[in-house]
Amino acid sequence: MKGLDWDDLRYFLAVAATGSLSAAARELNVNTTTVLRRIGNLEEALDARLFERLRSGYALTQDGTRLLQSLEPVDNSLSSLQRDFQAGSGNVRGVVRLSASEVVAGGLLGPLLPNFQEKSPDVALDIITDPSISGPGAAPRVMNALRDVDIALRLARPTQGDMLVRKLTDVAYGLYAVSDYAEKLGDAPAHNDLSDARIIGFSEEERPLGPVWWLSRAEKAGQVLMRSSSAATRLAACLNGDAVAALPCFQADNIAGLTRLAGPDLVGSLELWLLTRADMAKLGHVRAVMDFVVQAAETESARLRGDAGA
Repeated sequence: MKGLDWDDLRYFLAVAATGSLSAAARELNVNTTTVLRRIGNLEEALDARLFERLRSGYALTQDGTRLLQSLEPVDNSLSSLQRDFQAGSGNVRGVVRLSASEVVAGGLLGPLLPNFQEKSPDVALDIITDPSISGPGAAPRVMNALRDVDIALRLARPTQGDMLVRKLTDVAYGLYAVSDYAEKLGDAPAHNDLSDARIIGFSEEERPLGPVWWLSRAEKAGQVLMRSSSAATRLAACLNGDAVAALPCFQADNIAGLTRLAGPDLVGSLELWLLTRADMAKLGHVRAVMDFVVQAAETESARLRGDAGA
C-alpha cells in the first residue's frame, strides 16, 4: 500500500466540488491527466474507491462521502484563515460569486446593478444561475455547491445548520396565459378549475412547494403539454402557444400580452432566502453584496409579493 500524499487531498476536494476532472483541472490550473493520476494515487493509498465514473461526471461513492465529511472541518478551517486576515484589513474590494435563479438574477438583481456599482465600484459580481445551487431544494453542503460561491439566494428555507441565513421576502406566483387564450378559458382557472386548460407544468423533479404543489394537483384535470424547471422556458412556451403556466408575478405581470388568470392567493408563493457562511459575511466586499441584495428585496418587495399595481 502506498503512503498517503496529503497534497492528493486537494485534488480529491476539487473533483468532489466540481463533479468532473476537467473542471477540477481548471480550478487547480493543471491538466486532467494530473488530476486523474492524483485521484488514483489517493485511492491506492486508502485502498478505497472514492468516485463512480459516470457519463455525467464523477460522483462520490460511500467511501468518498466519508472522506469528504472527514475533510470538511479541516478545509473550512484552512480556507477561513485567508478570509480572517482579509476581514481584518477592512478592504471592500474583490470578486463576489453569488448564485441565484435566472428569474431572480435577471428580474431583481440585474436592473439594480448600476446602483450597486456606483456605491461599490471595487466589487465585481459574478452571478451563477446553476439551478442545483439556487433552486427550491435543500441547502447545498459547504463542500459541494456553496464551496464555489460566496452567497446563495434560494427559493426555499435552507436546512443546512452551519449557515448564516436570512429570509428576504416571498416570491408570489400566478397562473398566466396569452390574452386570447385567457378569454377563451374565462374565470374557470380563478376557481381552481383547469379541466379545459392546456398546461405548461413544472419539472417532476421540483420539490412540492407552493405553486409547484398547487399546479401538480390542479393539472390532473387538464392536459399537460410540457414540463420545465426553467421559468424562462415556461414563459417562452406560454407566450407562443395556447396554454397556461405558473410564473413569478414580478416577471409575468410586466409582459404585454399576458393575462393573470389566478393570483398568489390561489397559486401560492416561494420563500426567497439569502445564505452564506458566517466567516464569509465578515468580509467587506461580501457584506457589501449582501447589503445590496437585502436592499433590492426590500425595494422590490411589493412586486415580488405580486401586489396588484406594484
